[in-house]
Amino acid sequence: MSREHRRCLIIGSGPAGYTAAIYASRANLSPLLYEGIQPGGQLTQTTDVENFPGYPEGITGPALTQDLRNQALRFGTEIRSGLATKADLSKAPYVITFEEGVEVEADTVIIATGASAKYLGLPDEEKYAGMGVSACATCDGFFYRNKKVAVVGGGDTACEEALYLASLASHVYMIVRKDYLRASDIMRQRVAANEKITVLYEHNTVGLYGEDGVEGAHLVKHLGQPDEERVDLPIDGFFLAIGHHPNSELFADYVEVDEVGYIKTEGPTPRTRVPGVFAAGDVADPLYRQAVTAAASGCKAAIEAERYLGEHGL
Repeated sequence: MSREHRRCLIIGSGPAGYTAAIYASRANLSPLLYEGIQPGGQLTQTTDVENFPGYPEGITGPALTQDLRNQALRFGTEIRSGLATKADLSKAPYVITFEEGVEVEADTVIIATGASAKYLGLPDEEKYAGMGVSACATCDGFFYRNKKVAVVGGGDTACEEALYLASLASHVYMIVRKDYLRASDIMRQRVAANEKITVLYEHNTVGLYGEDGVEGAHLVKHLGQPDEERVDLPIDGFFLAIGHHPNSELFADYVEVDEVGYIKTEGPTPRTRVPGVFAAGDVADPLYRQAVTAAASGCKAAIEAERYLGEHGL
């Protein structure tokens, strides 16, 4: 097992990790970035990105992450492929173990491991990824103007997604497994008051169909009951809103996390309760989960790392 020492270690890529690397490199921190299991993060699963500043004509998700990666490389970031398998944040310098037994001892650590959208587990979700299936209405809703879409979920997030999509789409169906919405009273009232939203209670999605993209969803009403009924719902877009899973398990014994697993930070800063350890991007953001906010938090994390190193003479 080999061990090496770094002033700044960045775990995870995507807008948060790459932006942290850009700032850390320009501050002469000589950062090492491990890209993780999905280099580029969730953005690589998005076809067109039209709301990231600086790209007036839009850009594909993979191309945007590649631009960020190239910019980090330009300033001297060392980028490696590999997954972190163990973390010891009990004392500084901190030790992170990666695949094949590589240990990195770091004075500062930036956790940018992201959050994974929860899916239903249907094969069709992968088949139509980027072709009608999305887990972010804010990111992709624009492409469904004046079209029919469906949102899966019954909580506040699903209601928020449905209301947002209703401002763009011709009609929005909410597919809800239970016979009620789990959302707060105010969100239920807003959904009920919107004529463009239809809630399909006690419906389960069992598949999607379409030639060159999503054209509809196969549903089952009253699944497993005597009056079970199969329904085909014609739609152009299928949005998942059943939650996200922050990729924080490796660090949860040391940093503070909320009940879902999002890393808690000090106020508006990326500082965790472990000195010299910072969290950036979706792993610490249960509210916005946008590429631009992730990039901004990566910037803040790198600035905080630079200040911490200076204050401690490292």
